[in-house]
Amino acid sequence: MAEPLHDALARVRVDILDDAALVRAVGSGRRRGEQPVWRRVELRYVDLEAGRRLQVTAYDERQAHTHNVALGTELNQLLDDLLAMPFGNWHAETSTHTLQLRVTKKGDALVHRAAPTATATAPDRRHDRSKQRLLDPADPVWHAIGLADHLGRIKPSRQAKYRQVEEFLRILDGAVDAGLKSGALIPPSPGRPLRVVDLGCGNAYLTFAAFTYLRDRRGLAVQLVGVDVREQARQRNRELAADLGFDDGAGGRLSFVDGAIAEAAVEDVPDVVLALHACDTATDEALARAVRWRAPVLLAAPCCHHDLQSQLRADRAPAPFSTVMQHGILRERMADVLTDALRASVLRQHGYRVDVIQFVESKHTPRNVLLRAVRTGATPPDAVVSDYAELTAAWGVQPALARMLATG
Repeated sequence: MAEPLHDALARVRVDILDDAALVRAVGSGRRRGEQPVWRRVELRYVDLEAGRRLQVTAYDERQAHTHNVALGTELNQLLDDLLAMPFGNWHAETSTHTLQLRVTKKGDALVHRAAPTATATAPDRRHDRSKQRLLDPADPVWHAIGLADHLGRIKPSRQAKYRQVEEFLRILDGAVDAGLKSGALIPPSPGRPLRVVDLGCGNAYLTFAAFTYLRDRRGLAVQLVGVDVREQARQRNRELAADLGFDDGAGGRLSFVDGAIAEAAVEDVPDVVLALHACDTATDEALARAVRWRAPVLLAAPCCHHDLQSQLRADRAPAPFSTVMQHGILRERMADVLTDALRASVLRQHGYRVDVIQFVESKHTPRNVLLRAVRTGATPPDAVVSDYAELTAAWGVQPALARMLATG
């Protein structure tokens, strides 16, 4: 049930001002037609020699800016400013409950209040604490898959991959929470575990980390299947799963099957479909497979975008974009943007709510866009269909995902 935004923000404010209970609060996203000053803000209390302070970490597109604010008048003014910013979402986590606020297109608020999360223990007030990791670098899984050394330290050469997987896990964690709260996902049980498929899993860094996090940290019954066409990778992954006790362990099972993304035999229809950096149209194959499965949750981080690049030509680009298309690097970036925008539109036309987000900083990988889709089954607005038709006609392109679903 929607409620006035002013009233909902007042509830968020009460949680943030509770310095005894607040674990953290996060403002993110943007409201329709508006743009906040910061991409994201994170708030938590820290204890300094001078006393307790609210630590505010604000992120722009390039870096984080942190400062500590004294309790009292200064803090109240700061909260006035932050809550007035047009963030689309606020999340407040305390030791007694969690509160999730989402601003609707009409400017109202949808608020969900629930019990504290499994990871919300007594608030950590240390000023110099390291960033909380979903999976401790010392967890045996990181060493097993080759990202950490025998002392539980992430290898310098594998830091970028570690960051990618860690941030993907954060998004997966939030997507599972949202799916369970909305009813899109069936609550997992030993008799009916959460079914996850990782399409094009390769060396399965994400596959192993996701299974470990969902089963061991979240305590969920989970059945995770990695799909890949390479025999060498599958054999290596199966051996690692057996060594870790994941192939037939308590609370879930991790397995690997042979086959291309579009054709591999998966025993049970999945609840969650993952695809991390499947190359070119392999991402489209993963998206198409998820749509045909009617999977409730889909998370895909695309890799290269060659298909649409080959279709784009400067002499038929809509005016005045022919000037842009004369330059190879700009034509490549335009193809990237168009490809993911059209993928999102196709998914919306098939009953998904879609967000296109940055899941990790570009210094860790230039391919840092992620499509987060949740199936609602809703009929798309006429504008979504007409805008898609106009965009593809203007550029003279046929997206691979649309072709696959049309022939599937």
